[in-house]
Amino acid sequence: MGDTGGHAAPARVLVVDDEPSIRLLCRINLELDGHEVLEAESLATVRTMLAEEHVDVVVLDVHLRGERSDPLVAECHARTPPIPVLLVTGSVDVAHPELAEADAILPKPFELEALLSTVRTLAGAHAHR
Repeated sequence: MGDTGGHAAPARVLVVDDEPSIRLLCRINLELDGHEVLEAESLATVRTMLAEEHVDVVVLDVHLRGERSDPLVAECHARTPPIPVLLVTGSVDVAHPELAEADAILPKPFELEALLSTVRTLAGAHAHR
């Protein structure tokens, strides 16, 4: 295995947000950090991608065009192996009970380093399952 500079090996990250600018921001920074990035803008697209693609980490906005996306957390955790989920939200209290199942939560606006370090941590945990 190559040297990853002390970081977890690069992961395949699915970024789910209905805002193209947020997906682009996440994609660019995650790719610069060495990860492969897939994008989705709706729950239907996410479910299709999860059925067809290997994903190590999901970065998931809580609200997608009026849909609450947090039920997807349980779906990701039910997979074999479970896929860790990082929820990002700008409109929901991060202590909200419905968000408790997430592996991590980032309130918007978030620092890019917080996004990158959280994805690295979750990818490392996923690799050891």
